[in-house]
Amino acid sequence: MRLQIGYVPLCDAAPVVMAQELGFAREEGLDLDLSAEPSWATLRDRLALGHLDGAHMLAPLALASALGLSGPPSDVVVGLPLSLNGNAITLSNALCEAMAGQGGEGLGEDWRGVARAFAQVAAGRRREGRPVTIGTVHPFSCHAYQVRLFAQAGGLDPAALRTVVVPPQHGVEALSRGLVDGFCAGAPWNEVALAAGVGRVAAFCAEIAPDAPEKVFAVSGRSGEATPALVRAVARAGLWCADPANRGELVHRLGRRSHLDRELGLVARAFERAGADETGLGRLRLGAPAQAAPPERFGWLLDQMRAAGQLGDDPETEAAARAVYGPGPPAAVGA
Repeated sequence: MRLQIGYVPLCDAAPVVMAQELGFAREEGLDLDLSAEPSWATLRDRLALGHLDGAHMLAPLALASALGLSGPPSDVVVGLPLSLNGNAITLSNALCEAMAGQGGEGLGEDWRGVARAFAQVAAGRRREGRPVTIGTVHPFSCHAYQVRLFAQAGGLDPAALRTVVVPPQHGVEALSRGLVDGFCAGAPWNEVALAAGVGRVAAFCAEIAPDAPEKVFAVSGRSGEATPALVRAVARAGLWCADPANRGELVHRLGRRSHLDRELGLVARAFERAGADETGLGRLRLGAPAQAAPPERFGWLLDQMRAAGQLGDDPETEAAARAVYGPGPPAAVGA
């Protein structure tokens, strides 16, 4: 059976890409045609309209799409959680220099101190009528919620910021052109900004919201009987991606022009070991820890959507959301 599978070019798309690259899908009797999408909104619409059978997707966007809160009506369900963490907030050099004068010298280290310095500069900019502009990848994203939490930790009302949607692969260009003062995105785009010298990482979102449920594998109801096999293939690929012994091959395959089109060294940084249970600059986690679905992660997601005014606080809405969010990987995977 041939299926169309979408993804946005990010390192945490690795399980979806590797399910096809390594033949895991073929072993399940499936042929996958991978489609790199230019934005999350495009991916959402193509999945809802039947052009895609499944996709690497922002966890809150999958819920929003299924609940009719964003884009065309959709019959998607979350077949599998894919990743945890991975995001960072990168700010322009000019904004970082202004923050240094407010005690924000230790960028990327004491994130709460950086948040306070950011809040002071942003509050001053707002009074001057030129609010700080931050790019996030979509309103229904952990990126947007993490920017809110970062602002609040510094004592800043998030409404004092101007937030705009910038697809992750365009964040570096937007920053270099002065269209935004910073952006929140996943790997490898913060690494690309650092390498280009156009910004500095102000905070790792894994510290702001540890183990936030970042990406999921969303499956259309049209996949029907193929869904269990498809989910098994992606889950198996996720376990393979998480194995340090496979890191070299993973980086080489993921960094090819057809997937990320980036220097292999920048892609590799996202998967470097940073400690016993952490990886890389954004602490991206794949495999079994990500594929588990403890209730507290789902609860955090609902809390953030409610705090952003995106989701009602009623039992019916919560029950509908829970019906969309899958239980985790098939029991046979990794057994």
